[in-house]
Amino acid sequence: MEFISITNDPELAQYAQDSGVDRIMIDLEYLGKRERQGHLDTVISGHSLQDINRVRNVLHNSKLQVRVNPIHSGSEREINEAISRGADIIMLPMFKTCREVARFILIINGRAAVSLLLETSQALVRVDDILRIDGIDEVYIGLNDLHLSMGLDFMFELLSGGIVEYVTTKIKKKGIRFGFGGISRLGGGVVDSSLVLSEHIRLGSQIVILSRDFHAGARSLDELKVLINLEDEIKKIRSYISYLSGLSEKELLCNSEKISHIVSEYIGNRGT
Repeated sequence: MEFISITNDPELAQYAQDSGVDRIMIDLEYLGKRERQGHLDTVISGHSLQDINRVRNVLHNSKLQVRVNPIHSGSEREINEAISRGADIIMLPMFKTCREVARFILIINGRAAVSLLLETSQALVRVDDILRIDGIDEVYIGLNDLHLSMGLDFMFELLSGGIVEYVTTKIKKKGIRFGFGGISRLGGGVVDSSLVLSEHIRLGSQIVILSRDFHAGARSLDELKVLINLEDEIKKIRSYISYLSGLSEKELLCNSEKISHIVSEYIGNRGT
């Protein structure tokens, strides 16, 4: 499984790379994001095109992924700049139509890997038509914005309600790699990350974003190193993934049922 760390700090990027993180993501997305998520405890990154160069210069093992803005009048310029500055993978968020996806792939024109961030209810309904488009290298299911788009109370309802399984089954039939959501350090999270990882293994996921829990609220690399040992945390997760890979389908389904119970309890408590 490939791990993604989101940062525009070259020192943190190099530390993540040296700790075993497979991809570093620069997050350029800002269009519409504050309107969607401004009321939530989420991060709006504020990264820039110049950050791509700064991070690219320190990477020798990890791939450089760039999340651009949704398709808009400046998309061609933004995507071309991201590629010229060294992006290996370009991720498109908040798409709703086949036309947007086709335009995105046409602009990239084979110069970088194509990553689709599926996070709107419209894209969910149109997923079969979208997956018929040639040139998609991977699909990532964004639980946060997708649950908002669907009017749900908790993003993990998408796991417990079978939506993620529904979509990933279709993606797998097309032979396209995929990932979903984010994970906290092992044992952390509202839904224990060990259970979330179990769903990744059960469904066949190959990519996951490391949540801001891996930054531990640190304001510098020195502070982060005091708070956590990132290399050890990555090794713990990889070891646990190996363990999960040896479980039976029945055992993995049991973990899936535990997630459903936790989600139901969480939703029930919100209503009281």
